[in-house]
Amino acid sequence: MNFLWRQAVYRDVARHSAQPRWIQLAIDVGAGFFIFALVASAVFDSRIRVLHALQALIYLAVMVGSRRGSAWAFGAGCFVAAFWNYTNLFVTTFVRAGIHQLGLLVTTGRVPRPDLLIAVFAAGGHFLLILGCLAGLLRTRPAGRDWIRFTVGGVLAIAYLVAIIATTGRQYVPLLRLVFHL
Repeated sequence: MNFLWRQAVYRDVARHSAQPRWIQLAIDVGAGFFIFALVASAVFDSRIRVLHALQALIYLAVMVGSRRGSAWAFGAGCFVAAFWNYTNLFVTTFVRAGIHQLGLLVTTGRVPRPDLLIAVFAAGGHFLLILGCLAGLLRTRPAGRDWIRFTVGGVLAIAYLVAIIATTGRQYVPLLRLVFHL
């Protein structure tokens, strides 16, 4: 068993080493933008600090795992970013409100609600993260098991996000009900 695990790790590292630098840069910058958004929004609302600290762990794990060419990490990054963007583009008005604030900044030089402007950085970081994770996975020439790992990694990341919301961000539980149509 230990031999098989080592063999899988070495295969993943060997496949990852052939990746262009832009892929890891896209993942790191995308995750970094979102971590910045988590920290900045926690400054504005102290009630979400624990939630955002726990949420940042997902992005740190994706950054570390993607350096090893892990399909699990690519899936976690891709799915959690897509889930967050879907929720805040189609279920809430958070990103739309952030774009409005960006428009005000460009036209007037002022931002009345900087807490909403953060959504633009968060969504943009997520789009970059999705691109990097998909490109990273595809560069490894994934086989059937890699696609399973990618999917399971993504589902586990979303499950973790739902769990930390349910335990530390109860104010967002009604939003989860809307997202999952419960």
